[in-house]
Amino acid sequence: MLSARNLTVRRRGRAILDGVSLDLETAQVTALIGPNGAGKSTLLHVLSGALAPCAGEVRIAGRPLGAWRRADLARLRAVMPQSSELSFPFRAFEVVLMGRSAHAGRSSEARDLEVALAALEAVDAGHLAERVYPTLSGGERQRVQLARVLAQIWPETTSETTSEAAADTASDTASDGLNPLPSERLLLLDEPTNNLDLTHQHQLMRTARLWADRHGVGVLAVLHDPNLAALYADRMVVLADGHLAAQGTVDEIMTAPVIGRVFDLAVTIERHPTRGAPQLMPV
Repeated sequence: MLSARNLTVRRRGRAILDGVSLDLETAQVTALIGPNGAGKSTLLHVLSGALAPCAGEVRIAGRPLGAWRRADLARLRAVMPQSSELSFPFRAFEVVLMGRSAHAGRSSEARDLEVALAALEAVDAGHLAERVYPTLSGGERQRVQLARVLAQIWPETTSETTSEAAADTASDTASDGLNPLPSERLLLLDEPTNNLDLTHQHQLMRTARLWADRHGVGVLAVLHDPNLAALYADRMVVLADGHLAAQGTVDEIMTAPVIGRVFDLAVTIERHPTRGAPQLMPV
């Protein structure tokens, strides 16, 4: 779905990213981990199109990122940044409705409201719908922002597709007549578990897992906790000092040699007692 080749970003003569290549597949969760300052957020910004690399290329569905029309790209992939500051007194459901702006002229007002409220419920934030966004806690804001990006790529199902929505879908799949918009979607999450308590960290990752499994979404999540990543991801990408240190399945990455080398930390690896996923413990 997404391929990146030889991505390089330099600032003031220093390589923030240096020749990074990776692939993101549909229906998979990929966790991006690494020490502080490794270049994780910079890589996500390049993959999303928010930052142009000094060298290298990103392609989505075989097309260069820059060849996509902005409106088409917005319906194809959604990005949740580390933080989103809003000083205006929008209610939470109005913030989520912002995610539907990519569907302007293609979706009805009633449908957009339905999706926004459903997205809030999906992240255990339905009770926040009428709350004023700036008054929310950091964790509550994080959940509202997740609902916003889910609303942006919210799927149409056969049971809920109206004739109007069906026409919208048809226009999506033939966005410019020559290069149809793929049915697959991408969800890019930059440190999404920041400010979340333990319960909501796992709920967020369960939601990402559900969207990959049920809707075929390709998910990339920048995470600080390798153990949390190992419980929910299919693959892991490891950055260190702007270089691709390792990438592979969870079992290939969650080993004492790889974790010890990248994080400079002696660890042992055990299996989760019920999930079977590898979990690291400092020695």
